[in-house]
Amino acid sequence: MGHGVEGRSTPPAQLDAESAATVAATLQALATPSRLRILTQLRQGPSGVNDLAAAVEMEQSAVSHQLRLLRAMGLVTGARSGRSVIYRLYDNHVALLLDEAVYHIEHLGLSAGVDSA
Repeated sequence: MGHGVEGRSTPPAQLDAESAATVAATLQALATPSRLRILTQLRQGPSGVNDLAAAVEMEQSAVSHQLRLLRAMGLVTGARSGRSVIYRLYDNHVALLLDEAVYHIEHLGLSAGVDSA
């Protein structure tokens, strides 16, 4: 499991090409509404695929596909519980990314449909 805010270091003044590509790939993983809805739901707490699918009003197979991508990008993790897999945000950094994105659009006044609760 990753680490939270307490392990934060000062960001570099510039990114080298490889780091910039990695950051861009992470931000691309956040660039679809379905993935953001899944991550936001997981922000509320761990969940199985079926519960996630119901909460975000998507087919279970589509949620599973998105979770595989999010897992590959290090944004979520899954742990087997019996015959199911319970997913959660990888670490506090993911929650902070989501929070900051929401705060940013609220600050810009673009928050139609955003529930900040």
